[in-house]
Amino acid sequence: MGVVEAVLAQLRLAGLTVDFTGLKQKVCGPARNARARIRADHHLPLTEVFMLIVQLSDPHIDLHRPEKSGALRRAIDHLLSLPMRPDAVLVSGDCTEHGWTDEYALLRELLRPLTVPTYLIPGNHDDREEFLKAFGPQGTQGLPGFAQFVVELGPVRVLALDTHCPGANGGQLDAPRLGWLAERLGEAPRTPTLIALHHPPLLTGLKVMDSIGLDGTQALQELVGAHPQVEAVVAGHLHMRLVRRFAGTLVMTAPALEYAWLPDLTQPDKLIVQRQPPGYLLHHFTPDTGLTTYASAVSPGPWETLHDGQGWAP
Repeated sequence: MGVVEAVLAQLRLAGLTVDFTGLKQKVCGPARNARARIRADHHLPLTEVFMLIVQLSDPHIDLHRPEKSGALRRAIDHLLSLPMRPDAVLVSGDCTEHGWTDEYALLRELLRPLTVPTYLIPGNHDDREEFLKAFGPQGTQGLPGFAQFVVELGPVRVLALDTHCPGANGGQLDAPRLGWLAERLGEAPRTPTLIALHHPPLLTGLKVMDSIGLDGTQALQELVGAHPQVEAVVAGHLHMRLVRRFAGTLVMTAPALEYAWLPDLTQPDKLIVQRQPPGYLLHHFTPDTGLTTYASAVSPGPWETLHDGQGWAP
């Protein structure tokens, strides 16, 4: 059996087919069919099946470091200038530097210009008690005592997880939090789902960052692997852009807002980084493409038309 035949056999075993009609090769299977059902399942008109979620991460608002507030302001100014208006904003943890009451008050003020629903989850630098006081219940079906909740955004479902572990820099998904996730995944198996958390469920190969990773990664991997509606797992924490395969989908991290890190991979026992322009992620969903993610710098150049729909610009 040749390589192509072997691949086709594996696809057939997985319930997939390959259509060569018109010399085009495309994989057709459960995920594509699920997207084709979205409009009918949710009774949504065409204009409501497109979704743009902006993910900001690690603002680390600090009363003693005003430049961090400035970085968040610049990011908000930029995302509000986008040609496509975001449907929601997600802040994926380390919202403040110390978890102080006054820092959360400042963060609330900084977020005020956002005119779209905004959701936040805590990171290791946050204080869960102060966080919950500042932002109260978010979304629906919240897990009592945690900032863990569901957000229904048209055709997309967001499951926001709380990985905060008091007194630790690493994160945790224990039995109550994982049990909640299992219930939520089980109740909407046909809805495209985005899982958001602060600590990414992966190893980077960077010793310092891996020492403050996520406890509960294996259990999370088994859960996600059993639920193919999960389009992606998105996180922060690393202050760098990173994408990795995970349980049949992708896990990706957003850069920090003050600056992004590019690590020196030749010295993994240390953490040596190059500071690069800050940025954020844009998660865009359509029925035809599913979830696609774009990365934006906060200090980009001007908009340019490279192709006008008819041809490339000279």
